[in-house]
Amino acid sequence: MDKNTVIGFILIGLVLFFFTWINRPTPEQIETRRLQDSVARAEQVKQWEDAQRQQAQQAASIDINDPATSDSARIADREKNFGVFASSIEGNEEYFTLENQHIELRLSTKGGQPSFVRLKEYTTHDSLPLILFDGAESKLNFTLITATNRVINTADLYFTPLRGNDPNSLAMRLNAGENSYLDFIYTLSPDDYMVQYTIRGQGLNGILAPSTTAIDLTWDQLIRQQEKGRKYEDQYSGLYYKFLSDDVENLNQSGSRSERISNRLRWIAYKDKFFSTILISDDGFESTTLESQQIASGAYLKRLSAVTSLPFDLQGKEPTTLRYYFGPNLYSQLKSYDKGAAEGEQLDLEKLVPLGISVFRWINQYFILPIFDFLCKHISSMGLVIFLLTLIIKTLIFPLTYKSYMSSAKMRVLRPQVEEINAKYPGQNKAMERQRATMDLYNRAGASPMSGCLPMLLQMPILFALYMLFPASFELRQQSFLWAQDLSTFDAIVSWNAYIPIISPYFGNHISLFCLLMVFVNYFYSKYNMEMTNTGQQQQMPGMKFMMLYMMPLMLFVFLNQSASGLCYYYFISTLITVLQTQTFRFFINEEKLLAKLEANKKKPAKKSGFMKRLEDMQRKQQEVLRQQQNQKKR
Repeated sequence: MDKNTVIGFILIGLVLFFFTWINRPTPEQIETRRLQDSVARAEQVKQWEDAQRQQAQQAASIDINDPATSDSARIADREKNFGVFASSIEGNEEYFTLENQHIELRLSTKGGQPSFVRLKEYTTHDSLPLILFDGAESKLNFTLITATNRVINTADLYFTPLRGNDPNSLAMRLNAGENSYLDFIYTLSPDDYMVQYTIRGQGLNGILAPSTTAIDLTWDQLIRQQEKGRKYEDQYSGLYYKFLSDDVENLNQSGSRSERISNRLRWIAYKDKFFSTILISDDGFESTTLESQQIASGAYLKRLSAVTSLPFDLQGKEPTTLRYYFGPNLYSQLKSYDKGAAEGEQLDLEKLVPLGISVFRWINQYFILPIFDFLCKHISSMGLVIFLLTLIIKTLIFPLTYKSYMSSAKMRVLRPQVEEINAKYPGQNKAMERQRATMDLYNRAGASPMSGCLPMLLQMPILFALYMLFPASFELRQQSFLWAQDLSTFDAIVSWNAYIPIISPYFGNHISLFCLLMVFVNYFYSKYNMEMTNTGQQQQMPGMKFMMLYMMPLMLFVFLNQSASGLCYYYFISTLITVLQTQTFRFFINEEKLLAKLEANKKKPAKKSGFMKRLEDMQRKQQEVLRQQQNQKKR
C-alpha cells in the first residue's frame, strides 16, 4: 500500500468523522425520537386490538353491541353461541395485582389472564419502568369445545376474581352454570420470579365435550425493545423451547419463521436479550405450532406465538399445573430452579443464556463463569472485574504465549540464514528447492513454524467463548465504566441520524470508543509483531501484510462497533497485556545465546518427527511433479 493510498484512507476517515459530528442529534431530537417510539408502540397495540376485536365480532352472527338489537335478541344470541357461558360474555374489565419485591403482576378479569408485568428492580435503557407486556401486547386464550359442539374462547369471556387467605394468590373463575366452573389460580411466591398457575375444572362433565382430554392454548406476545442497540437486542431475542426429555432449541431468530413440533415440550419461552417470559408445563405441551414474526422498526422487535394443547381432566380430579417465569436471563437465577431436581427432570432454563455451542459453552460454563461470578461477588466495578478476569486468563495461558514467542524468536534469529537460502535459490522455478532447504534448516536447528501457530490456535476457543459471553452477560447490563454508560451495549462517542447505505446496516450510526481503541491497538501490535517476527519469508506473501495490517482491523471495527463495549474493552486490555508480555520476553531473552543453542542443535543427529517426514515427502513429490512439467515444456 503506497503513501497516496494511506493518505486517501486518512482523508476518508476525517470526512466521515466530520460528517458524523455535524449530524449528531441534539437533546431535543433525542427526546422527540423517544416520544415517537411511544406513539409507535401505542399505534401498533391499537392495530392489534382492532384486529382481535374484529375477529371476535365475526365469531357471532349478531352484533350484541348494536343498539338496534333488542335485549331479547342479544340474550338469545348469547345463549345460542355460548350456551352456559352466555352470562360471562358481558362484563367490566377489572385488574387485580399480585406483587413481591421482584415483580408486579396484573391480572385481568377478561380472559382471566396476565395483562401486565413489571420487573421492579430494572429499567429500560432510557430509565423507564421495565414492562414485559401491557394490555393487548400479550394474549393467552384457551379454546373449549362444549358438549353441543360450540367453540368457546376464554379470552372473550369475563371471569370472577376470588381472593383467599393468601394475599399473593388469586383465582379467576369462569362460571358455567350452577356448581360448574373453570378456575385459573395464580400464586406468586414471596421472593421469586416464578408464578404458579393452576387450571382446575369443577362440574364440567356434560358441559364440555365428553371426549375432552386436552384443551387448546394460543399464546401471543409482542417483544418490546428494552435496550439501546436494536440490532443486537433483536439478534438475541426469539422463541425458545425445550423438549420434554431432550435439549433446548429455538426458531431461527432472523426473519419470520414457523415450525410444527409433534414431540412434547416442557416449556416455551419468549426471550428478549436480557429478560424472558416462560410458560412451563409439568405434563408437557403437545402438538405445538410455533411462529416468530420479525418487526422491522418501531417499539417492538418480534411477535411470537404458540398454538398447543395441554392435558385436561374433565372430571376435575387432577389439575393442569403450569408455571410462569417473568424475570431476567441471569444464568445463576435460571440455574437455581434445577437445584435438587432428579435426573431427567431438570428445566435447563439457563440454556436461554447464549454461551456458545459445543466446546465454547463448556469453556464458559465450567471455566470462565465461575471466575466471573466470584469476582462479581467481591467487586462492584464491572470494569475492574473484566480487567481482573483478563489478567487471570492471560496468566493461565502464559505458557502458551511464552512458547509462541520462543518459536518466533527462533525463526527471527535464523533469518540471516534463511536470506542466504533465498539468495542461493532465486526465482519461482527454484521455489521447491528453496522451501526444502529452509525446512531442513529449521529441522536441524530445532525450530518449527508450527510450534508458534499451535499455541495461538489453542487460545482461540477462549477468545470465541468470551465473544459469546460478554454480549449476553446480564451482569454487564447498565453497568458503567469510564465513559461507557452501559457495558452491555456500544459506547458511542459520535452518533448520527442520517441513514448511510451499507454503513448504517452493518456498521451502525455511531462510532464506539472502546472498539476504536481496540482496533488501533491491534493495528500497531500487528505491525510491530510482523516486523519482529519477520523470518525472510514475508516477501513471498505480500498480500499477508495487507490482510493483517489493514483488512483485519477494518473487519474488527465493522463487526464489533455495535457489539458490547465490555467485549471491546476485554479485547483492548488483552492486547495491551500481550504487548507488555512480548516486551518483557524480549528484554529477558538473550537472542545471541538462543542462536548459539540453535547452532549447537545442528551438530546433533537430526531427529525428524513424523510430521516433518510427511512434509518432506510431500515436498519431494511436488518437486518431482514440477520437474516433469518443466521437461514437458522444454519438449
